Amino acid sequence: MNWASSIPFFALHLLCFAALWTGITAQAAVMCAGLYVVRMWFITAGYHRYFAHRSYRTNRAMQFLLAFGGGTAAQKGVLWWASHHRDHHRYSDTDRDLHSPLKGFWWSHVGWILCDKNNGWDPSSIKDFAKYPELRFLTKHDWIPPWALAVTCFLVAGWSGLVVGFLWSTVLLWHGTFTVNSLAHVMGRRRYATADTSRNSALIAFWTGGEGWHNNHHHFQASARNGFFWWEYDPTFYGLKLLSWFGVVKDLRTPPARVLAASRIRDGQFDMGMFRAHWAKASAALSAADVTRLKADDAHECEPLEERIHASRASLEAYVASSMRSAEELASLSRRRQREVTLVE
Repeated sequence: MNWASSIPFFALHLLCFAALWTGITAQAAVMCAGLYVVRMWFITAGYHRYFAHRSYRTNRAMQFLLAFGGGTAAQKGVLWWASHHRDHHRYSDTDRDLHSPLKGFWWSHVGWILCDKNNGWDPSSIKDFAKYPELRFLTKHDWIPPWALAVTCFLVAGWSGLVVGFLWSTVLLWHGTFTVNSLAHVMGRRRYATADTSRNSALIAFWTGGEGWHNNHHHFQASARNGFFWWEYDPTFYGLKLLSWFGVVKDLRTPPARVLAASRIRDGQFDMGMFRAHWAKASAALSAADVTRLKADDAHECEPLEERIHASRASLEAYVASSMRSAEELASLSRRRQREVTLVE
């Protein structure tokens, strides 16, 4: 992390306490709640389900509105956000995953954003949207949408509108969105055997507009609907469905029946994602073992003891590698069997 460049991030948290001086007006409180809900929808429906996954189509004007609306949440520019999210799915729960929870809560929640090496974005990973000059402009000048909203809040409701309406809702949005990275891979239940550790959580879905159905999402990323079943709360999809009735958005992709039934853990599908995660933790613990702390009554006994440790470590690592290959093969065969059963049905 670059602590110096991260000062504004922490300063905004401290500025929320300015409400002790500005007071909390009813207008500002309503503004805070409204801006949280509306901007969360722009992040989930726009930044995530449209720009990162292309789960539906829309016109260029609405595309710009989605990018600008998402930008008001102060989570950097649309191309930066979508590019990094695509990388998350490409390398989920591996060393190349930008915010894997396997690297700890703090890093997956906010640390990765405040790290200099993640300031840039890869145009090659989002060529489909990088071709639009207005999206490149909003990504380069990502300060424009949040500043425009902040000034509007001040003009409408004064200092309380700025502090409570804008700052409070922005900080709440940050941490609400960040919990999908930090908690949705460690809290909840797994329905589908994906290659990662994603989970479904009704609690996370409640404050993120349906993003808590994360295991569903990793199972079928192209879906505009993360809550696959009617009882899974997904207001982001409800909003998109409403817009589709007026032709604003089109071709909403939803999971077909065969996808809903495939790769279910309860049906005996081998859970490769959790297997890999457990082995990764075991391997990390093994690598972190510090043999220099070993105590021996006789100094001459230390050297052969270290040799035995290294030999045991090499043997275990070979076993782990072999087990991983067997697990990959088992997962592949399970998927193949599921496809054959589906074709027969």
